[in-house]
Amino acid sequence: MKFFNMIIFLFGVGLSANDLGSLLFHGNCITCHNETKNISAPSILLVKESYKNVFPKKDDFIKQMSVWVEHPKEQTSIMAQAIEKYELMPELGFDLSTLEEIADFIYDTDFSNTNHAGHSPKHN
Repeated sequence: MKFFNMIIFLFGVGLSANDLGSLLFHGNCITCHNETKNISAPSILLVKESYKNVFPKKDDFIKQMSVWVEHPKEQTSIMAQAIEKYELMPELGFDLSTLEEIADFIYDTDFSNTNHAGHSPKHN
């Protein structure tokens, strides 16, 4: 409920959907997925490229990434080599709509450009 209240508050102060996705990504995903470097997990740039190669349409990309992150399984992964190297991503407990916001932000963001929304120099 607290998370839902935070979202309502953020929308109330004029936060756009892209800003919300950026906030969610940089507040959570960046912990393991650096923007451009493969450190403790594949970079988000590599994840995005892998998903866009298989799911080039935005709606498909968002759906497939969100559903997989909600309940990660090795059998349904499109990044088997990453699982071999870094192990399977843990289930994080986010609801599907939150994951869709994050996936939407990932799809629209050029992580190779360090001037994108929400970017922090410590994340490249």
